[in-house]
Amino acid sequence: MSDSLLIADFLNPLPIPVVVGDEELNDMQMGTKIDAYFHQFPDITEAEIVIVGITEERGTGNGVSAGEAPDLIRKNFYRLFNWHAHLKIADIGNVKTGASLNDTYAAAKAVIAELIANHKTVIVLGGSHDNTLAQYGAYAQRNQIVEATCVDAFINLGTGTNIRSENFLMEMLTGEPNFIRHYNHIGFQSYFVHPSMLQTMDKLRFDCYRVGVVRERLEEMEPVIRNSHMMSIDIAAMSYAAAPANRTSPNGLNGEDMCTLTRFAGMSSNLNSIGIYGYNAKNDTDELTAIQIAHMLWYFVDGYNKSKTEARLTERHNFNEYHTKLAEVDALFLQSHKTGRWWMQLPNQKFVACSEADYRLASHNEIPERWLRAQERD
Repeated sequence: MSDSLLIADFLNPLPIPVVVGDEELNDMQMGTKIDAYFHQFPDITEAEIVIVGITEERGTGNGVSAGEAPDLIRKNFYRLFNWHAHLKIADIGNVKTGASLNDTYAAAKAVIAELIANHKTVIVLGGSHDNTLAQYGAYAQRNQIVEATCVDAFINLGTGTNIRSENFLMEMLTGEPNFIRHYNHIGFQSYFVHPSMLQTMDKLRFDCYRVGVVRERLEEMEPVIRNSHMMSIDIAAMSYAAAPANRTSPNGLNGEDMCTLTRFAGMSSNLNSIGIYGYNAKNDTDELTAIQIAHMLWYFVDGYNKSKTEARLTERHNFNEYHTKLAEVDALFLQSHKTGRWWMQLPNQKFVACSEADYRLASHNEIPERWLRAQERD
C-alpha cells in the first residue's frame, strides 16, 4: 500500500487476552483467517475487507470511553465459522484516542480515507454514533460525493444541544463544503423524533423510513442500501430484547432484521464503509449485544461474497430486460439472473437500484416513488 503503513501511527494493536482469550480456534473459524494487528502491523495489500475499531465516546457528553467494546465484538466474530475462506480480511486494531474529541475524529478519518483510497471495504466498530462524522469525513477529504444511509431510532439533528452524538447529522448534512448527494434514514421511531425534523428532511429530498415500515417491507431497503457508499448503524435502532446493551427502547429492529440489512450492505458494489456504533459493553448482558453485532458482521461478509458474483449492467445477457412507459417516457428495468436484484433506467440513461415492486407499479402505468425521488435529485 505504498507509504500507507503510516496509518499504523494512529492505531493501537489488539490486546491478545481480550480478543483471543484461552480458547484455541480451529482452521475454519474467522479468527484464523483474519490477519490481525497483535504484534506486527499486517500487510493489507491483498486484503479486501479491513476492520478498524474506535473507542471514542466523549461525543455522548459523559466523557467515558467505549474501552473494550470493539474487542468484545471481535472476540465473538472471530469464533464464527468462515464460509468464504478465499476472502482476505485484515484487522488493524483500534484508533488511538486523541487529546480531544476532534483529534480522534481526525485520526479515524485519516485511517478510513487511506483504506478507501486503496480500494478496501472498511468495517468500523464504534464508539458513539457521532464517530460517523469521521467516517463521512474520509470521503469529504477525498472530495467524493456520496450517498449515505443511517440506521437509528433517532434522527440526530438536535439544534438545542451541544452533545455531538445528538446533533452530528446537522454538521454532516448541512456543513460546507458538502459532499452528501443523498441521505437515507432507516428505522426511526416516531415518538423519538420531532415532526419538524421529518419536514426538514423531506424539504432536503432525503428519505426516511419509520421502523414499522422497515419491518413490514424489509426487502424494500435493499435498493436503498445498494445505492449507498457509506452506512452507519446505531444499535439504538434495535429493541432491548435483540441488543440488551441498548437501553433506548423495548421496541425496534430485531436481530434478524439487522443481519438482513448488513447482508444487503455487503452485497452493494457501491458501499465501501460500514460503521456499527453505540455499543457500551458495561450495559450488556452475557455479551449478547456483542454476539449480535458479530452476527451482523458475518452477514456483511456473506453479502460481500455474494456481490462478487453479480454481473455488470453492460453484460445484458446476464439480465432480463423489461420495457414499459412512465409518464410518456420509455423506461427500462433490468433483473439480474444471478442475484434476482432489479435496476431501473432514468431519462438521463443512468441506472439506479430498485425493487420488483417498483417494476410492478410501472407495468401498471403507475410511477414508482423511488423513480420520482431519483428524478428530483438529478
